[in-house]
Amino acid sequence: MVFKRLLGAIGVGDPSVDTVLDGGAALPGGPLSGRVLLRGGDTAVEVEHIGLELIARVEAEHEEGESEGAVVFERFTVGGGFRLGEHEERELPFSVPLPWETPVTELYGQPLGIVLGVRTEVAVAGARDKGDLDPLTVRPLPVQEAVLEALGQLGFGFRSADLEYGRIGGTGQQLPFYQEIELAPAPQYAHAVSEIELTFLASPTGSEVVLEADKRGGLFSSGHDALTRFVVRHEDATALDWNTEVDGWIRQLTEHREAYGTHAAYGHGESHPVHDSGHHHSGPGLGTAVAAGAAGLAVGVVGGLVAAEVVDEIGDFFEDDEEED
Repeated sequence: MVFKRLLGAIGVGDPSVDTVLDGGAALPGGPLSGRVLLRGGDTAVEVEHIGLELIARVEAEHEEGESEGAVVFERFTVGGGFRLGEHEERELPFSVPLPWETPVTELYGQPLGIVLGVRTEVAVAGARDKGDLDPLTVRPLPVQEAVLEALGQLGFGFRSADLEYGRIGGTGQQLPFYQEIELAPAPQYAHAVSEIELTFLASPTGSEVVLEADKRGGLFSSGHDALTRFVVRHEDATALDWNTEVDGWIRQLTEHREAYGTHAAYGHGESHPVHDSGHHHSGPGLGTAVAAGAAGLAVGVVGGLVAAEVVDEIGDFFEDDEEED
């Protein structure tokens, strides 16, 4: 167990902190639990505040191009208002709710390349120190996993995933950024689109599914983007024939003749309108929950990402973030 010293450089002793998250991947909208472990230094100190920050590495588009940075997307207070004695050890358990739109970092146990972290902030004797930073792993909600599995079964392949700063107009988006999962088209759609981009915007009742198709141009027309939105309920995860459902979405998207805007609008923080296709719950009810080891997009994830590389990226992110602080 590695404790990080706090505030030693400013003459308040050297208390230390270590935050331990409970094992396993969390769910969007679900609890994030763990323990904050404090160890007193050479002198007793007053601990005024202990907080947790959820942070994400996010890409932003601007006039100069693209850049990456850390965005804090939620804060919690988990303790404070007590005296930490000399060399005293104290454990503070916590359980806090993740935002429903928390990005997914893994699929079937395979990392997607999304970097999230939990940072612990401790205020001692009027000074604040961002004392500990831990990686956060999040798996899809059952209804999100059902959509992803159906895409894999239909022949779509995983290319990449990232977090984009900005908002998608016409949706219920709450966070200042959104996750975008880029998919290679299934063979039956390769003539019509070069790429499909997928965004989930979950809520307590279900999830909005935003689809964007990079449509190919024809002999006498140029390519363009088409967007559409569907709304699914959490209880639909085991109630629909998802292959049929999702195939219908893709057909509707690729048959759109109107372009609803361009991807570039997202990165400047502007609203990006989408066509609302409403609720689609007409499947024959033959769907079933997707097992963790099922085939589908997981094959693309394994082929496109190496776990060690993602671990290195997380380490670099934490190191860069500490230097900025």
